[in-house]
Amino acid sequence: MKDAFSHLDAQGNVRMVDVGAKVPSKRVAIAEAVVELAPATLELLRQSALPKGDVLACAKIGGIMAAKRASQIIPLCHSLNLSYADIRFEVRDTPPQVRIEAEARVTGNTGVEMEAIVAAQSAAAIIYDMCKAVQRDIVISRVRLLHKSGGKSGEFNASELPA
Repeated sequence: MKDAFSHLDAQGNVRMVDVGAKVPSKRVAIAEAVVELAPATLELLRQSALPKGDVLACAKIGGIMAAKRASQIIPLCHSLNLSYADIRFEVRDTPPQVRIEAEARVTGNTGVEMEAIVAAQSAAAIIYDMCKAVQRDIVISRVRLLHKSGGKSGEFNASELPA
């Protein structure tokens, strides 16, 4: 009989799920986050004219680093040997925002959703950090899983939200 809660044992104690018996498969996860900026801040970002330097380059590197360390941040998250991690940006004028898409891939016994979500959130936080000198009321929103494939549960694709 399957436990009602996978991260609790029969006595109600927290535990890491044993994924050792799962069949390894190729797994992919894509997550997004949106960083809402003032038009003037977005323009400075586009021109690489913010005081801390190239915002998107730093956010890309930091997001990838975060994907690789998700298990150090999320309790009970399995440590994975990622085969791929990337951060992509879409800079939009209307409304003024940066849409972040984080992708993680692995061939293994458990999914990479947390790696993609942590990567998107971290990239968004780095954008905030690098823009805060000129704007403090930046909003980070719409962090969500867009896609996952592989494993027993198969494929998931989020429904479209208005831009």
